[in-house]
Amino acid sequence: MNIKIMVAAHKPYWMPEDSVYLPIHVGREGKNDIGYQGDNTGENISKKNPHYCELTALYWAWKNLDANFIGLVHYRRYFTRKETRSIEQKRAQILTGKEWENILRKSPVVVAKKRRYYIESNKSHYLHAHEAAGLDELERIIHEQYPEYVPAMKKVMNRTWAHMFNMFVMDKKNYDAYCEWMFAILEQIEKNVDITGFSAYESRIYGFVSELMLDIWLEKNQIAYQEQNVSFMEKQNWLKKGGAFVARKIGLCRA
Repeated sequence: MNIKIMVAAHKPYWMPEDSVYLPIHVGREGKNDIGYQGDNTGENISKKNPHYCELTALYWAWKNLDANFIGLVHYRRYFTRKETRSIEQKRAQILTGKEWENILRKSPVVVAKKRRYYIESNKSHYLHAHEAAGLDELERIIHEQYPEYVPAMKKVMNRTWAHMFNMFVMDKKNYDAYCEWMFAILEQIEKNVDITGFSAYESRIYGFVSELMLDIWLEKNQIAYQEQNVSFMEKQNWLKKGGAFVARKIGLCRA
């Protein structure tokens, strides 16, 4: 079973030694070599990384990587067996290649454990956190060009949970189908939405919008999946994160 899970990174960092993981330098075009596979070889969109974020790695793998199963994690965020406290313990909980083989034999699609918002829907959360233009254009395109996806889109937008971070592992057939659908829509959003004047953070709209696109695609196509715990590999400032969330809710900031 040939499994390759990319670890998206933009700087040198600790990496798991298991051969199932492939460190990939996202936004590599024009940058110094850091010793990881670049997303700028073969057919690629590496130059779009400031706006597409980790999606440049997904695109590179779609066009260039030969594997039975392809996935993506982040250099500070991995699929793990369970949540623990210390960073050393979290690293020890990262799934191994053998464990991935056992999981993918049972379920060829694995996504991040649900992120729950409780007090608001996916759509309201997005609009409180980001510029509306990207999501508005996504909804317009689906209504006009992919009407068969409309019921799934409405269902996902009204949910109070989502599978976030653009983290997943899929068999090649599903991976190719998802990338073809997602990047076709993102290309149209890019053509139709003027991000001039957006902050560096808000100009990442394609990365933000795609997080909801995954659930729309899973829902419409009735793709069976397994959820897996996700651990953040650094200490988090929950007071700062909570303050930013409250500020967004009352309109004091956009980032």
